[in-house]
Amino acid sequence: MADSSAAVIDSAELREALHSCLGVERFVAEVAGGAPYATPAELLATADRVAASLTPDEVDAALAHHPRIGERAQGDGRSQRFSRGEQAAAEASDADLADAIAAGNTAYEERFDRVFLIRAAGRSRAEILAELTRRLELDDATEAATVASELHDITMLRLRSLYPV
Repeated sequence: MADSSAAVIDSAELREALHSCLGVERFVAEVAGGAPYATPAELLATADRVAASLTPDEVDAALAHHPRIGERAQGDGRSQRFSRGEQAAAEASDADLADAIAAGNTAYEERFDRVFLIRAAGRSRAEILAELTRRLELDDATEAATVASELHDITMLRLRSLYPV
């Protein structure tokens, strides 16, 4: 991928990279449409702005590309590799914790009618479970905003890993 010494980030490589970070066509089109970018910082600023403007329908569409917390992403694409790496802590061998997360996922899906999404990178399984439990108590609008924020954070973490500043 491009690095911070690259003079220009063009749209040929960029579209696939963007799609692996956030599977929302408007995001990919708007950010790629701004190419070429002179620096990773310019790319990230545009991506940050567009990712922060997702509609509720776009957030729902993006969730289709995310496995449940504690479940291994299927396939070998870049997006699936991102998910497996981000959930590495969520795949530890504590069976009781895994069962509690699975039960929480079920309760969350019954409550909100969507998969539970959280930035797993940098969080322990216990932290993830605590946040899942907390978020089950949120009202629909607050939780929808939380999901959008988590999706934004995941997207930007992934992009920064591909295009470090």
